[in-house]
Order: sequence, then structure tokens, then C-alpha cells
Amino acid sequence: MLIAKVLGNLWATRKDDRLSGYKLLVVQTKSAGAPETLVAVDTIGAGIGEDVLITRGRMVHGILDDKDSPIDAAVVGIIDSVEVDEALLK
Repeated sequence: MLIAKVLGNLWATRKDDRLSGYKLLVVQTKSAGAPETLVAVDTIGAGIGEDVLITRGRMVHGILDDKDSPIDAAVVGIIDSVEVDEALLK
């Protein structure tokens, strides 16, 4: 899983039929390297500005119960708080 921030919503009137019914969010990862902006399916009702947990790859197909889905990222949690010992990040 990755930590990300929801930057906005994405609407696409023309898309693969297997994406119909899913809310699409633009998220930006918060990682030690360069942040990555991507589109993720919302599975829990996340909103703009929230910090979220996302999962990518094969795990998404299990969550959505659709192994043939073109979806490769999904929001699976909304983060309430994070506690990190800064000394351990070195």
C-alpha cells in the first residue's frame, strides 16, 4: 500500500465499459522519492484533500472481484493520522 493525497475528481464520458459505475480520483503519492500522480478508483468515498491508502497492481483485482479489470490503482482507506519516529527515517 501507498500513502497518497486526493487532488481531485476525474470524469471521462468515453471509457472502457468496465470502468462504468466507478468514481475516479486523481491522487498523488507521498513517498521518499518523487511523487507520482495517478488515477485511482474510489472504493470507500474519499474526497479532495484527504490523505488515503492506495493499493496497486494485482491486489486491486481481488478487491474489486474482477480479474480482467483495466484498473490498476484503488483507494482502500482514508487516513485519520500517521505517527512516525523521524529518527528512523534516515
